[in-house]
Amino acid sequence: MRTARAPRGQGPRPHGLGALGRPGVLLLTYTLTTLDLTCLFMQFSIMPYLAQRLGLDPVAFGYQQTLFGVLQLLGGPLFGRFADQRGARAAFTLSFLAASALFLLLAAACGPAALPGVALLFASRLPAALMHTMPAAQMVITDLTAPAERPAALGRLGLCFGVGVILGSLLGGTLSTACGIQCPAVVALVANLLGAAVSFACIPASTKGASADAQTNPPGRPPDGPKAGVFDLKAISRLLLLPGVLPVFLIKVVSGFPSGLFMVMFSIISVDFFRLEPAQAGYLMSYFGVLQMVVQGLVIGRLSSCFSEWALLRASVLAFGLVGLAMALMSSTLHFCLLAPGLVFSLCTLNVVTDAMLAKAVAPSDTGTMLGLCASVQPLTRTVGPTLGGLLYRSFGVAIFGHVQVVVNSLVLLALWRRPVPHSSAHIQ
Repeated sequence: MRTARAPRGQGPRPHGLGALGRPGVLLLTYTLTTLDLTCLFMQFSIMPYLAQRLGLDPVAFGYQQTLFGVLQLLGGPLFGRFADQRGARAAFTLSFLAASALFLLLAAACGPAALPGVALLFASRLPAALMHTMPAAQMVITDLTAPAERPAALGRLGLCFGVGVILGSLLGGTLSTACGIQCPAVVALVANLLGAAVSFACIPASTKGASADAQTNPPGRPPDGPKAGVFDLKAISRLLLLPGVLPVFLIKVVSGFPSGLFMVMFSIISVDFFRLEPAQAGYLMSYFGVLQMVVQGLVIGRLSSCFSEWALLRASVLAFGLVGLAMALMSSTLHFCLLAPGLVFSLCTLNVVTDAMLAKAVAPSDTGTMLGLCASVQPLTRTVGPTLGGLLYRSFGVAIFGHVQVVVNSLVLLALWRRPVPHSSAHIQ
C-alpha cells in the first residue's frame, strides 16, 4: 500500500534519485538544458559565416537547414521512446554525445582548406537526430513534479532558453571575432563532453515513479503494458489515439504553425522588410529572448495557479489571433517590438500548457515518447517553413503571415469554444 504523501521538504528522499534528491536533480536538469541551448545558439551564430566561407549559395545553405530539421523531426519520437525505455541518464548522455559529434565535425569543417569542408558541414547535421536535451529535460520535470506545479516547472525551461539565446549568441560572436570561426565549435565540443560526463555521473538512471505525487492512470487511459521496442512505431502512434490526446496535439500543431512560419522567415524579413543591420537583428533577437525568459519564467507559473489549462489554451489562441491582426498591419520595427510580447505570450503559453496536458494524458512510462512527439512540431515547421514561407512572402509580402494567423486561430478558437471542457481538467490544482 502506498504511504501518505509527506509535506514538501519533509519525509524520505524519493527512491532512485541518489544523493542530489528531487530539488538537486531538477536544478541539474535546468543547468544542463541551459548548457545545451547555449552551445546550440553558438552554432547558429557562426553557421552563416561558415557557409559563406565554404562558398555555399543560399539554396545549398537551405538544404543543410532542411536536413537538420528533418533529422530532428524523425528522431524526436524515437528519442522519446528511448528515454522511456532506458531512463533519464541514458537520454541525457546520448543527447550530449550526439551534440559532441556534431561540434567535432563542425570544428573540422572550419579547419584547414585541405579538408572537405562542405562534406563535413553536411555530415555534422546527421547527429541532430539524437540531439534532444529539451524533451529529456521535460520528461524529467514531468516525472518529478505533481500536476499542480508542472506548468510552472516546465515554464522555467523558458529561462534556460532565454539564457541560451543571449549567452550563446554573445559567446559565438565574441569567440569567432577574437579567436577565429573554429573557436566556438571547439568550445561547444568541450562543453558538450562535460555535459555528457555530468549526465552520466549525476542524473538518476530513471525518474519514473519518483514524483512526490505518483501519477495514476485516469479513466480511459490504459495501464502500463509490456515494454515495446524503441523503434516500435505502433507504440508511438498509439499514444495519439488515447482519449483527449489527438485534439490537444492538433491544436498545438495548427495554432502555432502560422507564427512558426513567420519566425522561420524572420532572418530574411529582418533584412528585406525591416532593413536591419546584423547587429540590430541580434539586438532584436536578444529582446525576444528576454521576453521569453520573463513570460515562461514568471508569468505562466502565476497564471497556471489561477486558471485552468483549457482557459489558458483558449487565451493563447485568442492572443495569436489578435497578434496576427496586428502583424497584418505592421510596417516598422517599432510595430514588431510592440506586438512581440503578445506573440511570445501566445507561443510560450501554447507550448507549456499543451506539453503539460499531453504529458498528463499518457501513462508515466510514456511521458518521454509523448514529449518527443511534441518536440517534433518545431522541426516540422523548420522543414516545410522555408519553402512555404518563402513562397508566401515573395507572392504576398509580410502581411500574409498575419492574415493566415488570424484565419487559422479564429477557426481553432471557434472549435475550442464549441468543445465542452472536461471536468477533470477544470482546474490545474
